[in-house]
Order: sequence, then C-alpha cells, then structure tokens
Amino acid sequence: MKKHYNYFLIFISLLFIAALSSCQYDNPVAPPAPNPTVPVSFATQIEPIFNNGNNCTACHKAGAQTPDLTTGNAYNSIVNMNLVNATSPESSLIYWYPDPNDTSNHTWKKYTAAQAQLVLLWIQQGAKNN
Repeated sequence: MKKHYNYFLIFISLLFIAALSSCQYDNPVAPPAPNPTVPVSFATQIEPIFNNGNNCTACHKAGAQTPDLTTGNAYNSIVNMNLVNATSPESSLIYWYPDPNDTSNHTWKKYTAAQAQLVLLWIQQGAKNN
C-alpha cells in the first residue's frame, strides 16, 4: 500500500512540475508610436477607428447618440460639434473623452493606447479632412 502511495505522490509531483513548466507568458509589445512627420489621414486612419467592429458607431450613428461617427459623416460631425481644439489638442473632446487612461468618462468604449496616440497626432497636425 505504501508503495502505491509513493507512486501516486511522484505522479502528482511530476504532473505539477509539467503544468508549471508549460506556462508561457507573452509580454505584449506596445505598438510603435506614430511618426509625427507622416501626415495622418482622416479617411484611412481616423475614421476606421470609429467604424471598425462597431467601436463607436454602435451608439454614434445617424439618428442616435451625437456625434455621428459613421463613414462619410464623422468629420463634419466632429467639426460642427467643436470636438477639436487645435490650440490645445489634448483638451479636444474627440481625444480625451474616450481616452483609455481616463476612467471617469465614456466608460463603455475607449480608444486603445495606439488609437489615442493617432487621434492626438491627427489633431496636432491640424485635424484635416484628408
């Protein structure tokens, strides 16, 4: 009986060691910051942030919550609602309200860190409709 108990303990120990050694943790690598010398395109880089996977347009669409961030309407809606502050880009509502680092505002959908950087750079470059 004691012999079976020893085999059982050895088996459990080996199983435990195997389980621990098989764990692998991937440290996520932050995406590189956007190059400030390259113009950010509203149509190809900013507007998709709002529309991909219903990120923002689940709520912010025509006839729903303002601003309307759907493709083709987003730029005019952002400008007409004064959501961009060119003199102080960090205070632009379109940037800081869904900022991933701010937990007090817009708690349901937020930009990723990379998206927030891109939106801020777009504003810093003049928030052009390009």
